[in-house]
Amino acid sequence: MNATGRPLQVLMLLGSFYPPPQGGGTQMQVRLLAKALRKRGHRVTVLAPLVHPGERRVDRLDGVPICRLPYPRLRFLGGAWLTARLCLFLLSRRNRYDAWHVHSPRLFGAVAALLGSYCGKPVVVVKVASADEFDTGTLSQRPSLRGRVLYACLKRADAWQAISGRIAGALAARGIPEARIAAIPNAVDVDRFSQATRPDRHPPRFLFIGRLVAPKNLFLLLDAFAALLRSRPDAQLRIVGGGPLAAALRQRAHALGIEHAVEFTGHRGDIDALLVDADFGVLPSSFEGLSNVLLECMASGLPVIASRVSGSEDLVHVGKNGWLFEPDDVGQLTACLIEATNLSPRQRQEFGAQARTTIERHASLDSVLEQITRVYRRRANPRACAASAARKVA
Repeated sequence: MNATGRPLQVLMLLGSFYPPPQGGGTQMQVRLLAKALRKRGHRVTVLAPLVHPGERRVDRLDGVPICRLPYPRLRFLGGAWLTARLCLFLLSRRNRYDAWHVHSPRLFGAVAALLGSYCGKPVVVVKVASADEFDTGTLSQRPSLRGRVLYACLKRADAWQAISGRIAGALAARGIPEARIAAIPNAVDVDRFSQATRPDRHPPRFLFIGRLVAPKNLFLLLDAFAALLRSRPDAQLRIVGGGPLAAALRQRAHALGIEHAVEFTGHRGDIDALLVDADFGVLPSSFEGLSNVLLECMASGLPVIASRVSGSEDLVHVGKNGWLFEPDDVGQLTACLIEATNLSPRQRQEFGAQARTTIERHASLDSVLEQITRVYRRRANPRACAASAARKVA
């Protein structure tokens, strides 16, 4: 509830289809937050493009309404049509919502920030979910002409959700006032994941969960794991997920002679059970924002070996709950794998307990919701549509 005791009304905007059939980091966060906000008495609607012909224009998921905007699949015309539909939707409902929470600093975020700056009532929150946005996205220091236009609109947002310290710093360096930057991580429902007492397993089992795509750096993981097997031939690696690199990764494992120790499971729906059946989580990504898998591994009491990238560097504390290595450094990753296997069962349990405590303190669902709703309630420099219109006429 907000300060007046009235439930908040929140519109969550995504520039991609929702929900994805096999999960997606941003979409998973939207679903988690929307469901939890609704459970706490707030009213949430999700707005997304209608991407697939079989999707409904109006739907529900977990009791949360979903509105999808149709548009023609034509170059240039499709984007212009979608933009016009988005503008019409937001303007016609500008007095309905307390907050527009946009989960990508791209087209939907730019449109919402621009319109919100004129309409005044909804607080416009733009989430930056990947550090890659500052290299190749709208927030790049050398954007295209389209990127410069979008960024000029985005700068009008009332608040920016930075899910990691690195992203918060990059936003400040890009010219966003620090007062508008809210350092709020992705959330995880810690109650969903039990910190199981794992058996003193021999051999040790490492677990990767995610899309089999280039940014996840899985060829590096296979090379490092092959090096580990020279000293720990009993170690096991389980790779969970699907993607375009599945066949190539299997071939690499075969070429390295380690296919007997590496299990490719494909997509799995029993993530909770897989986490309990592992000893260590591994995330070798080249870049991230803040990995949902990292949060889930740590919430379930798994020590984590992660690359030193956005998000992971905030939560993984070397020598306490996991290990960090520099992205693309196979030697450092191998050393981390070896150190992990050298832990005693008691040390492994202590690392896992510290991992869960870290998540409970910094990324639990209750904590993130409290911070998010505080941002939704902001009313700094209130603006009125009528006043804006009067200024334009003048």
